[in-house]
Amino acid sequence: MPLIELRSHGRYDYVPLPDRPAFTWPGGKSLAFYICNNIEVFSYREGLGSDSAIVGAPQSSRNYAWRDYGNRVGQWYIFSLLDELGLPCAANFNALLFQTCPQIADRMIARGDEFVGHGRTNAERQDELPPDEERSLIVDSRDAIRDYTGTAPRGWMGPWLAETDETLDLLREAGFDYVMDWPADDQPFYMRTRAGPILSVPYSIELNDSPVMAYRQQSHIDFERMIVDHFDEMLTQSRSFPLVCSVVLHSFVIGQPYRLRALRRALEHVLAHRDSVWITTPGEIAEYYRSLFPAEN
Repeated sequence: MPLIELRSHGRYDYVPLPDRPAFTWPGGKSLAFYICNNIEVFSYREGLGSDSAIVGAPQSSRNYAWRDYGNRVGQWYIFSLLDELGLPCAANFNALLFQTCPQIADRMIARGDEFVGHGRTNAERQDELPPDEERSLIVDSRDAIRDYTGTAPRGWMGPWLAETDETLDLLREAGFDYVMDWPADDQPFYMRTRAGPILSVPYSIELNDSPVMAYRQQSHIDFERMIVDHFDEMLTQSRSFPLVCSVVLHSFVIGQPYRLRALRRALEHVLAHRDSVWITTPGEIAEYYRSLFPAEN
């Protein structure tokens, strides 16, 4: 008998990495690599939001303007870098951006980037909402992307990676078939919902510029070294197991020019191994994995 009874989420079983089926990514590759932007919009001097220097600082004109730099300037630097390097991208996209910054959406559409549902604004988080209001947040985000782009998003990343006990059920009922809120693995895995399985796609909270530089106050050089070391070690580990390596960006953080220079160097290192890596998007990872391992309802 256990000493105590641990509360379980009941969403997936423990299956250690060596016990899983062998497979390869397209082209016989063993490592998949993707970049995911978080493109976000905030409420002026209210709600939630990051600060450039102080963790938990109250909302102010200063930190609002710092975040707005990302949409006005930093994101456009990132687009230029991605174009220069020939890299695809996905974006966790706040739905209210279609009203406030539609040119960003237009550029993503022109590039062929993937839109991932990311709530309405990062000034709110869904784990504070009752089920009906959380359902509305999810549906509002889905419908805004569908109405503007012509295609409903398949993937979801909640604002602040926040979930309630019902989030996965509500997402599956709204038509989402993969989620990136659960940083529990370096391979995709299925999770149970009352509407059928939903796929978890690996999403890094370690190779993520916001917690590294805005919250832990580490430098852009640290972030560059993290990307290089993480990628190199995953490339080595992928000789034994097929893996997913992701780099997560926020335009108001990495879009600062001195930080962008460090990202440029790190991505150039990754691209020196381009022939050995499947460079892709989370939606393509989900689609390919489901083709190998169809979900069992």
